[in-house]
Amino acid sequence: MEMQPWSVTAVNLPEHADNPIHTDEGGRAAGFPGALVAGITTYAAMTHLPTTAWGIEWVRSGGAFVRFRHPVLDGDLVDCVVGADGEVTAEVDGQRRAEATFTPHAPKPDPSRSGEELEPIQLLLDESWSDYGIRSGDDSPLYAANRVAHPSAWPRIANQFCHEQLVSGSWIHVRSRITHLDTVEIGSHVDATAVVVERIDSRAGERAVLDVRIGSDGRPVAVIEHEAIIALA
Repeated sequence: MEMQPWSVTAVNLPEHADNPIHTDEGGRAAGFPGALVAGITTYAAMTHLPTTAWGIEWVRSGGAFVRFRHPVLDGDLVDCVVGADGEVTAEVDGQRRAEATFTPHAPKPDPSRSGEELEPIQLLLDESWSDYGIRSGDDSPLYAANRVAHPSAWPRIANQFCHEQLVSGSWIHVRSRITHLDTVEIGSHVDATAVVVERIDSRAGERAVLDVRIGSDGRPVAVIEHEAIIALA
């Protein structure tokens, strides 16, 4: 089944307010009209397309490359458009805000990369890791029916490394390359490790590229290459 276009109203979820850029005050301080909707929230809504087309198999063994180009604001109508090459773009008033390439079966991930090791993260996947998609606008019943974590969980954990260990103020998620290796049931524990493989000085500020590995019950479940602007210029 091919992916079909879909539209959703962007929502700024309250749990992201600990990053000032997702508040009106912080967004304006960074030069934007108001609070920015978290990139991970936009991505969660975009995953409605591959889930509808490919079902639980995409959640289990598919993948995605997503890049955030321009801000999405609370209340924006986001049109998810499928291009001739299968690329999905998230557009507001016809202007591209994010783009994603979804694959039904992701290739085997590259070996772990070396770099600056961060403190591991361990957490319990409660119901908020299943219904995050619903709250982001993805109304797929698949996650509740199967009691599995929404695929936005994996870049959310990568964001947690950034927020807790790399930043001290406003910051921006730029892109992620995500490989799914298995589903994870709600109620399971996950363990995540990350290394900073590169730090980049850019006009927008200091960027960090992370190699993130996530497992549950002794098996790998996701690999993410994750890039963020961790200190705005």
